[in-house]
Amino acid sequence: MSDDSANRSARGRWLLGVAASALGVLALFLVVTGIRIVREGARHELHPADAIVVFGAAEYAGHPSPVLRARLDHALELYRRGLAPVIITTGGAALDPTFSEGGVGLDYLKRHGVPERGLIAETQGSDTAQSAVRVAVIMRANNLHSCIAVSDDYHVFRIKRLLLHEKVGAVYVSPRPDSRPHNALQRMYAVLREASSYLLWKLGMMS
Repeated sequence: MSDDSANRSARGRWLLGVAASALGVLALFLVVTGIRIVREGARHELHPADAIVVFGAAEYAGHPSPVLRARLDHALELYRRGLAPVIITTGGAALDPTFSEGGVGLDYLKRHGVPERGLIAETQGSDTAQSAVRVAVIMRANNLHSCIAVSDDYHVFRIKRLLLHEKVGAVYVSPRPDSRPHNALQRMYAVLREASSYLLWKLGMMS
């Protein structure tokens, strides 16, 4: 074998080793993050706070989807228990520009007895990260220093880290009841999706 061939072979083995190491680190990160996601999703931190933040889900022509309605109902229960005097609903418009998830959430809670002074809608966020940034702005503007984040079971881990990154103060989580997928494959997919989204966010913070 010529020196050039030997060098190419050694370089190829080195590149394969680097790629294998990178894949191993990635797999380890996703596994560890997945465990943290599952543990966070099992927590219900029912601490008194300045606000309850309901992260948006789909709405249909001004009506909350079943998932959004379940989140709103859970937030309503926490509000009625006196855990916070204000509910912040989040989410911008999707395919229908007439309505936003945050606006639909606010209207739903108003119809269910929450006074207007206890409601704030964030209506511009197109994803979880954007909504977290805008919630932080709203909380600072209204002198709110703690919140209970309401969403689905495997979603609250990332939400909590996003809000803490925005320095909103204390962040507690309370997933809506029965939001963990019942099927094992669906649970695995949900955890992997959230772990991957968290990884992409972390990488974005580093760039």
